[in-house]
Amino acid sequence: MAAGTGLFAEILDGDVYKYYADGEWKKSSSGKSVSIINPTTRKTQYKVQACSQEEVNKVMDLAKSAQKSWAKTPLWKRAELLHKAAAILKEHKAPIAECLVKEIAKPAKDAVTEVVRSGDLVSYCAEEGVRILGEGKFLVSDSFPGNERTKYCLTSKIPLGVILAVPPFNYPVNLSVSKIAPALIAGNSIVLKPPTQGAVSALHMVHCFHLAGFPKGLINCITGKGSEIGDFLTMHPGVNCISFTGGDTGIAISKKAGMIPLQMELGGKDACIVLEDADLDLVAANIIKGGFSYSGQRCTAIKVVLVMESVADALVEKVKAKVAKLSVGPPENDCDITPVVSESSANFIEGLVKDAKEKGATFCQEYKREGNLIWPLLLDNVRPDMRIAWEEPFGPVLPVIRINSVEEGIHHCNASNFGLQGCVFTKDVNKAIMISDAMETGSVQINSAPARGPDHFPFQGIKDSGIGSQGITNSINMMTKVKTTVINLPSPSYTMG
Repeated sequence: MAAGTGLFAEILDGDVYKYYADGEWKKSSSGKSVSIINPTTRKTQYKVQACSQEEVNKVMDLAKSAQKSWAKTPLWKRAELLHKAAAILKEHKAPIAECLVKEIAKPAKDAVTEVVRSGDLVSYCAEEGVRILGEGKFLVSDSFPGNERTKYCLTSKIPLGVILAVPPFNYPVNLSVSKIAPALIAGNSIVLKPPTQGAVSALHMVHCFHLAGFPKGLINCITGKGSEIGDFLTMHPGVNCISFTGGDTGIAISKKAGMIPLQMELGGKDACIVLEDADLDLVAANIIKGGFSYSGQRCTAIKVVLVMESVADALVEKVKAKVAKLSVGPPENDCDITPVVSESSANFIEGLVKDAKEKGATFCQEYKREGNLIWPLLLDNVRPDMRIAWEEPFGPVLPVIRINSVEEGIHHCNASNFGLQGCVFTKDVNKAIMISDAMETGSVQINSAPARGPDHFPFQGIKDSGIGSQGITNSINMMTKVKTTVINLPSPSYTMG
């Protein structure tokens, strides 16, 4: 089954995909659409509705009233529906993966993996939610000085209300469900604003939730131009929480959003610190995986290698040999390096490369670009005065900075305005822990490339990399509020006393 056909036929109207609200697939009253450019062909691949502010208002009202009755739905029932959605999602992985290939040039095998992983995340979330939300806390008053046992305190977790979920282009399915599933199990409703590149994949995913039979109005998916509905959504008084993954836009959202909880993941410049005693074959394999998988378009990609001078030559040679083996081409052929998401993205990467060339970086391969396709490039002898040393390319270009001490490496890592993840390679566990503790990042990987998963691990950034923490458990907790009920007894009461 291809995208927009068979089971998914009802989400397509002519050549424009509909948006989803009140349990139905709808056309926007604006009569306008937004084009999605295939990064490989650079031609229009899909079109989605350009929803209006008026439609956003309607969706917010629907989400608010649907949430009230959903909050009364038994926890086991919510979990049951999530398990159902997960099964449907995994069953229909092929058409969704096809969208990922065409919209964001994700290699075909990785596209399938993303959908399957997303289904697994939804199921795990259902299980975890039943455990976390089924448990409360019981406190007694005589544990605090000056009190008798005259008060029993019961705490539980209650939903926040309407959650606005804004995922990025690079994982439009996985980073949507990582927001939707925790929100739903906790009793919230969802308004999803998918990225333009990745919107059709997200609409197909939403249809799987629709087919699972969730109540009308509980899950909504609004497409459109960020310039028209972006600020309108994030500043909407009907929103009770924003979960956002993306770039600088997140900082602007944080400044404008009202007094609501924010969960933000805003990119990184993940450093890879390599010590003299590191297993260089392991390091090289992880640099390839960490720096070049999905053409480097990952928040947790290795974005700078900080290697001790004594092993730098040997490491660069090993990485160069592996770069030469990477296949470059269209995502349909499962190539390792596929076109980056847009022309503006490719131009930005090229700007960083030119700056490095002018300032004397060593090019381990010649720089090559055709359209949005950029060949993998390793830059040696990068210095701190080069933009690539600090800026996030979000492409298959990796800088190597040679260091003379561990302190120098930690200093470079910590001087960044980002602090998502980092990694350190050494056989000395004591050094690994000391360096890990010194790195100002949300996570540190020891002897492996940075990665977000498994999806139930805590995932967070510090500094400009974000606010709050993700991972299934953390997201469920973040999308709830603590509610306390205190029972006041007429006289002190001691169990079996």
